[in-house]
Amino acid sequence: MASIIIADDSAFTRRTHRRILESDGHVVLEAASGMAALESFAVNRPDLLLLDLTMEDMSGLDVLTRVLEMDSTARVVVISADVQRSTAQLVADAGALRFLGKPVTSETLLGTVRELLSEIAS
Repeated sequence: MASIIIADDSAFTRRTHRRILESDGHVVLEAASGMAALESFAVNRPDLLLLDLTMEDMSGLDVLTRVLEMDSTARVVVISADVQRSTAQLVADAGALRFLGKPVTSETLLGTVRELLSEIAS
């Protein structure tokens, strides 16, 4: 069981991803804004952060940069509707471990989470 923060300004997305992850036994926290994501990350130090790129108060890219400044070993997956190859490359260059396009299937989400968590265990 891992602790995971879902940072997305869409309540529907947070609720959907939470349901998928909790059904797999994970402890899930939610953040509806970039600032809330940073605060939750600093306090909870989750095993994984699932991060939207577009939020009202700050960009997901800014959140990613600040999270990695707090903890260079943070494991971040960016999930965005902006599925351009240049966006995927931008987030990879910024330090995200994976980039997933919205909408994400439960199989893709769980597969990505399980893969990244198994890397921690090994």
